[in-house]
Order: sequence, then structure tokens, then C-alpha cells
Amino acid sequence: MGKIRVYELSKELGIPSKDLISQLSELGVDVKNHMSTLEDAEVEMIRDLFNISKKEVKPEEDILSKNNKQENSNNKNRTKKISNGRMREPEKKLLKKIKIPSTVSIKDFSELSGIKVNDILKYLLSIGISSNINSRIDYETAAIIGQKHGIDVELEEIQDIESLYLTEKPDTEEEMEPRPPVITVMGHVDHGKTTLLDAIRKTNVTASEAGGITQHIGAYTVELNNKKIVFIDTPGHEAFTSMRARGAQITDIVVLVVAADDGVMPQTIEAINHAKAANVPIIVAVNKIDKPNANPDRVKQELTEYGLIPEEWGGDTIFVPISALKKQGINDLLEMILLLADLLDLKANPNKSASGIIIEARLDKGMGPVTTVLVQNGTLNVGDVIISGTSYGRVRALIDDKGRRVKKATPSIPVSVLGLSEVPNVGDKFYVVADEKIAKEISDYRKDKLRQEHYNYSNRISFDQLFNQIQEGKIKDFNIVLKGDVQGSVEAIKQSLLRLSNEEVRVNIIHDGVGAISETDVMLASASNAIVIGFNVVADAKARTLAVKEKVEMRTYRIIYELLDEIDSAMKGMLAPEIKEVILGRVEVRQVFKVPGAGIVAGSYVLDGKVTRNAHVRIIRNGTIINEDKISSLKRFKDDVREVAQGYECGIGLEHFNDIKVGDIFEIYTFEEIPR
Repeated sequence: MGKIRVYELSKELGIPSKDLISQLSELGVDVKNHMSTLEDAEVEMIRDLFNISKKEVKPEEDILSKNNKQENSNNKNRTKKISNGRMREPEKKLLKKIKIPSTVSIKDFSELSGIKVNDILKYLLSIGISSNINSRIDYETAAIIGQKHGIDVELEEIQDIESLYLTEKPDTEEEMEPRPPVITVMGHVDHGKTTLLDAIRKTNVTASEAGGITQHIGAYTVELNNKKIVFIDTPGHEAFTSMRARGAQITDIVVLVVAADDGVMPQTIEAINHAKAANVPIIVAVNKIDKPNANPDRVKQELTEYGLIPEEWGGDTIFVPISALKKQGINDLLEMILLLADLLDLKANPNKSASGIIIEARLDKGMGPVTTVLVQNGTLNVGDVIISGTSYGRVRALIDDKGRRVKKATPSIPVSVLGLSEVPNVGDKFYVVADEKIAKEISDYRKDKLRQEHYNYSNRISFDQLFNQIQEGKIKDFNIVLKGDVQGSVEAIKQSLLRLSNEEVRVNIIHDGVGAISETDVMLASASNAIVIGFNVVADAKARTLAVKEKVEMRTYRIIYELLDEIDSAMKGMLAPEIKEVILGRVEVRQVFKVPGAGIVAGSYVLDGKVTRNAHVRIIRNGTIINEDKISSLKRFKDDVREVAQGYECGIGLEHFNDIKVGDIFEIYTFEEIPR
């Protein structure tokens, strides 16, 4: 037959090239333009499909009757053929039996049944379903197609392999050994939770947090009197309710931080409720006792209303007065934690395959998926194969909370794991299995279940939404594509955004994920009439270009409450004159100079757009925003200049940020006010 170009085939079929390219794209054929060359199989498929679409399609029975007539004609022809002087017997069509899962891709169904992909696509097109080779069909549709081709399609019963491989045997008393307590620090925003952990760990986490608010879960190990204590720092802002809830579920003791000068606040009550729901004992750390207006007795009085009665008042709740900033009372608090841990008699079996909880997960540009886990049972070793959700892999490295590589992690010890195939969901359980074959089998089983749930949900919800749209008339969907730097933040933001829905506008998160904003995200937003929201991530250059072309709005944020406030204001139609961020250009740091009297100067190359003096700068390292600043000086060679265009080199000095590295990307932007 020979290869043929798209425009030649379009002339032959008498249809415009763009319509043909669109049809080929739907069928999964990669076509760039009308000069692209098509393979023989692709040409045959598109000819068949357009022959059907050009004619009036008959019912399936007529198509089947035509196929049967053709089959009978072929059989008659075969009887006329002679081999070794003898007439061949007509070939008999056998009834074939196959088993398929509840949903199957057209490609897999074709391979199992022997029915040509083209024949399956023809039938689906005849009943008004446009599909491609990778589309999925349900069991009922596959059974009808199979019946028309003499094939008996049965539903495959999937064995529950999770219970087969992941059921943990109960431990005996002799196997149990003491383990460190897992402590969750909870409390209201700005009551000093992270400052307390700083005092305990003698580090400074607060300075690196945007807006001074903890926005990720961190797990840290400290040692006192040769005994380990594991701390989990949960964010205090109300948006992270779900993250705090997970903290309460995996912890042994909750340290509730309450400011002596502020008293009980909404998130304080929330934390108490989470701890009580998880049946976890509470130690109250009354912080900021060094302040002149501190009133610890008022805090005690207020907490009695929630069932937390101090020991000196006849209750059973331990209260410890502290000043995290002045490092007062820290040892008293740690001693009380160890005392309560001894009373709880915390034990686990370290001599078996590990299992535990995912407490954080992110995608690192250099290392791939990085997962923070808390081992609850057994010992996790380098080289173990673990499965969590649909993600699995062999442990390539274990990194402790101080950044050191370790060979194993025992019960209650948090470590970061490298080696998983994808970013797992925060809060999922992880298990160690015998080998990667079993892990892949479990992963495939879970993916099939998710596909089936998604298929059922998407089919059902489309009709429900259609009905609701007709009934309600006025309701609107606010579609959002959400991307963040770590899974925990994405989940928390997602839950908070969904709670913003009201009677007139419904928030619909059509996709969420971890990592930089990509072209795929923009394409999805364009197709769904959605906006793209990034939290602590940026869009790559291709995504920005596509967003401008497709007129997709993208917004990025670094502080959670700013994101929620702006979305809430937009939904209520109460936005003030819009301050719009305008991206001027992007530069790459090629060299870093230390200039006497001027400080650190970044020798840079303008990748696109332009850079202007006094503009704002977003410093991006490995796809993640690490800081924001303002340009203080801009030079070409030794001369001060107002702006530098694309393709030229320049020297950039920043007002405050000095930790500039070669390879950093500066995103240059400014603001303009747009009246609404």
C-alpha cells in the first residue's frame, strides 16, 4: 500500500486536514501537522472509520449479518482449495472463552480475545462512543462485543492479594521490646510549637518557614538520659486540620502548647478534640511565661472546661510552665514525657518485617520521590522492598532527621526513604514484602481497584451532575488544578478549598499533585475551564507559554491563608482592584561574585523576557521557590543599567538574600493594578 501523508489522505477522503488530524489524535495516533507520514495500519484504520461515518450506520445486527455473510463466503472459498489432491474440510468456528476484569483497555481486550482493534473501535463508533486503543471499556460492553465475534467473555474474580501478603501476625509478649514514645506537638498558630522544638533540638526551623508558620509535617528524634523521644511537629493553622488529625492517630502523647498570654484559642480546642478522639494522653506546656502579661492560672482555668484538670487541682493532666524562647522548663517537660511514656509501657516487635505510616512525601528533582515514614513495627533496612498504596520500590537509602544516612530504622524512628516508584499518599500505611514481584502484583491489584472505582464514579457522577444542573439551574463549578511541593500540603489545601463551596459556587478540584506546574496541568485546566493554583511551586517555561496561548490563569502562593483568602474573596465577588503579577523574564545564575562594598553579585544570563532594576525576584532552586527578594543593583559590565534584554549577560545584586548558587533561576516580576 505504501506510506501516505496526512494531506494526501485528507484529499482522498474529501475532508479538511484539521478534521483528519483531530480524528487521528482521538485514536491515539501522534500527528504533528498535515505533512506527517502515516503508517499502513493507521491509514487502513482511518479509511475504515471514515467509510462508516460517511455512510448511514446500520444497527449492530446488520453489521453482524454482513460479517457472517463474509465469513460464510470465505469458508466456501476455502472448500474449493485443494491440498495434496484432496478437498479441505470447511474450517469450523470454535466458541472461545476468556476472562477479563471489571474494566479493561481496548488494547488488552483485543490481545485476549483476538478481535482486531479496528473492529472494536468500529463497533464503539457505531453506538456513538469515540475511543482510541488506550480507552477502557467495562465488562458489559466487552461481553456484547465478544458475543458478536463468537467469544464468551466472563468476569474475572480478582483474588484479594492484600490479605494474602499484608496480613500481620499478632506478636507475643516475649517478642515485644520497649520503644521510644512518639510525641505530637499541637496548639494554636503562633503559640510557640516550633520554637519549643527549636529549643529541644537546638536548631532553627522557624526562620525557614514562609510567614513564620510551619507548613509541613516534620519528625525529629532527640535523646535525654540515653532515652530517645520522637517529636512530630504539626502545623498550627486551621487549614491543616487533616494533618493534625493524622498526627494524633500515630502518636503516643500529645504536647498541647498554650500561650500564657493568649489562652485557649480555636485551634487549641481542635487539637484537644483530635487527641481525645484518638484516646491519646495530653501534657499541657504553658508557654511564654516570661511575658509580663502571662497568666498561667487563667490557662488552667480555661482548660478545665475541656476536661483537662491539673494534677495540683485534683486532676490527672500534667501542666508544665515553660518559655521556649528563653529555654526555661524544657528539661522538666522532657522528664514528664519520659515519665508518662514509662507508665504507658510502650512496646513493639523489632524482629520482623517493618510496617508503618507515611508522614510526608515530596518529589525531589535530583533524588526522585522522597518519603518520610514512621516505623511502627519491625525494622526497616536498606534493600527492603516496600509497598504503600500503588507506590513500591526497593529502599536505596535511609536518611535520618539530621540528614545522615543510616542502615536501618527501628520502631518509632522516623526516616526519609529513597527508592519508591512514585510519591505515595500521606497517611497511607507502608509494608515490607518479600520481593519486587509481590510488590508489583499488589500495586497492579490496587490500581485496578482504583480504575474501577474511578470508572464507576465518573459514569455515575456525570448523570448526577447533569440532573443537578437541570434542577438547580444557577449552580456553577469553580474548577481548580492544584499543585504543591509536598503531598501533605496539597491534601490540606484541597480539603480547605472544598469547604469554601457555597450555595451558588461549588469548588471542584479536578486534579491535584506534587511537583512543578507542567504542560499537562495547563492542558487539563484549558479543557476543563479551570484555574491552576501552585503552592510553593512554579510553572516551567513551556507551561507558561501554553498558559498564555490557552488563556489559562495561573496563581502561585507561598502562604496558605493568603491562598484561601483570595479564593474565598473571588468566590464571594468581593475582590478589591486587582494587583496583578506580571512576569518580566527569567535569568539563570552562571557565576557568583563577592564584590567589596557591594556584597554578593549574581553573574546571570537572561533566558527570556527582560530584567529591570528595582523589580521583584523569585529565587527558584530545583523547581521549588526558596526565597523572594528585590533587585538592588543591575549592571552590564561596570555600568549601571535600567534593564537587560533576552540573550544578554548582566550582574544582579539582591537587597537581602545572599545564599545564591550557580544554577539558580531568578524569576523577575513586577506588579500592576487593574481596576475591576
